[in-house]
Amino acid sequence: MSLNQALRYPDIRSFRSDWDHVARGWNEPNIRALSGAGAGDPKKAAAGQIDRHPRTANSEGKAEASAPLSVVRPDLESHRLIPQFRTGDRKFEAGRDLFGIGFDGHTIYNLLDGWVALYTLLEDGRRQIVQFGLPGAVLGILPCEGEQSTFGVQALTDVVVSVIPYSTLVSYNRDDPAMGLRLARLFARDCSLAFSHLTSIGRRSARERVAHLLLELFIRFRAQWPGNRIEEMYLPLTQEQIGDATGLTFVHVNRVLSSLRKERIAEFHYRRLRILNPDKLMDVAGVDPQMAAAWMARSWPKGEQA
Repeated sequence: MSLNQALRYPDIRSFRSDWDHVARGWNEPNIRALSGAGAGDPKKAAAGQIDRHPRTANSEGKAEASAPLSVVRPDLESHRLIPQFRTGDRKFEAGRDLFGIGFDGHTIYNLLDGWVALYTLLEDGRRQIVQFGLPGAVLGILPCEGEQSTFGVQALTDVVVSVIPYSTLVSYNRDDPAMGLRLARLFARDCSLAFSHLTSIGRRSARERVAHLLLELFIRFRAQWPGNRIEEMYLPLTQEQIGDATGLTFVHVNRVLSSLRKERIAEFHYRRLRILNPDKLMDVAGVDPQMAAAWMARSWPKGEQA
């Protein structure tokens, strides 16, 4: 089975419409329009870099956000966990922490637009990116009351999140018991991704790790817009960040990306990822087509939301 068969598309075609729209990730320009002209720094947003020593604004591990957003684009609503709750919408600029290590879990963060990275830090400052969050992600629910988060979440692009107090989540869950099932499915998907990432770092070669990550992000991105047969995407990562996610040095990542480009499998240049041979990329990554199809699963199917 080919990648296209796994994704239930008859073919993959070049994305011929407005590439500039794609290159900006459906994120930065639209978010700036929401929060007013001049909000944020476009160059900083395009850079999408995570600080080696992330910033936290207070003792609870929370970063400061901009003022509440009064309007959210209609196309973001499909990613909202609680459709009726809109008063907690906030914008974070690229490079800012949504919350840091030591976060107390009194609020959760429902990502509506943009990309984030979940990371851990060692005492000497070494960083491991454990997951990338795309629209629809729910972040900040801790295993037990009174615990603190062992990871932080930082914006790779300008992001819009719904910041939901934990007490509000509990209240809405009483009225909508199906919300618990939606969250369970979401966390089950995240767990599956975590197992896959652990397998990559523990058993896959450098070439397999990078190919696996590129393929995963490409498929998850494409799943955000069902029906779009794209082979190009804006990927707001640096080679260093790819290394932090795969446990590889910059040199290793650069070498693998160069070989994939020379073999006409995939190109990654200036945060633009182009899949040249999707089926060959699947072979290099060692991914079963059924696994690739599972990556497309949304946090909750359309029709389950109120």
